[in-house]
Amino acid sequence: MPWSVLSAADPTPEKQPVTLDEATQKATNAASWVEQNWSTWLSVGLRILLIVVIAAVLRTVIRRSLTKLIARMNRSAQAVEGTALGGLLVNAERRRQRSEAIGSVLRSVASFLILGTAALMVLGALNINLAPLLASAGVAGVALGFGARNLVTDFLSGVFMILEDQYGVGDSIDAGVASGEVIEVGLRVTKLRGDNGEIWYVRNGEIKRIGNLSQGWATAGIDVQVRPTEDLDRVRAVIVETAAVLAKEEPWNELLWGPVEVLGLDSVLLDSMVVRVSAKTMPGKALGVERELRWRIKQAFDRAGIRIVGGPAVLGDEAAPGDPTAGMAAPSALASPTSPQSLAASPIPPPATNLNK
Repeated sequence: MPWSVLSAADPTPEKQPVTLDEATQKATNAASWVEQNWSTWLSVGLRILLIVVIAAVLRTVIRRSLTKLIARMNRSAQAVEGTALGGLLVNAERRRQRSEAIGSVLRSVASFLILGTAALMVLGALNINLAPLLASAGVAGVALGFGARNLVTDFLSGVFMILEDQYGVGDSIDAGVASGEVIEVGLRVTKLRGDNGEIWYVRNGEIKRIGNLSQGWATAGIDVQVRPTEDLDRVRAVIVETAAVLAKEEPWNELLWGPVEVLGLDSVLLDSMVVRVSAKTMPGKALGVERELRWRIKQAFDRAGIRIVGGPAVLGDEAAPGDPTAGMAAPSALASPTSPQSLAASPIPPPATNLNK
């Protein structure tokens, strides 16, 4: 088929030019549509602008408030740092790092909540149906809450532990389920090294109580057991003199945070009496102070002739004369062969036999 015949059979329609009347009609319709909806657009635009401005202002205020709170906590830590107990009660550098970390987490959470709420309000202002989105989020939240409730509990417990600075790396703590030196603190798990070198991974949500052995001070307490016949004033004088010498020597003068006190008699028995001695020491150093104090008190008692119960006998200490009959047995009725008891206990002789039969 010739090309000319094909072109004649299927002619291409040409675009008709727009007349002036049609253009005028379209412009009139557009202007009328804009005139009808401009108030709605302006209302929606102003509402969105107001939401964005309020969200931005609220986010800025909350972030600045958190920053000021963290700065105030750091200033309080620095104020205590210069005191006698400040180096161990509060570690300023550790407090600063932890406060900055928790402040960053709180600022991020606040920004997420404020901006997320603002985004939902903007979508609502645009007449977008949020019911399916909110329903899906609710179902997902319930499923996440049931499936990860332990994780959420661990996370929240870790946040409050860090915020309150209950313990830190290097502290010796008793967490109930485990005890040892803290080697790592996380938002979910705390890592401890036990006394035998083992490493404990303790979930923060399982920690119900915490005993921090590295903050404040420790108490070194020993019991001195002597005979009840010893002169208590002399015993007290020897202990006080020994403790005064100990408090002036290195390194015990730094480990002792107070005078060694003789608290008095802890118990009085028939064969002994116990004198209680106590002193405040640096945290974690009480055991060493107790051992050194026992060592020196024992040496001082030996020089002073004061006998510790259970120790060797003091020279010149004579024993009381004993009863000469203490080692003799009690008299027995079987000792006499003619006594009824001896006769009853003697064997029965066999019957006699007649050999003549």
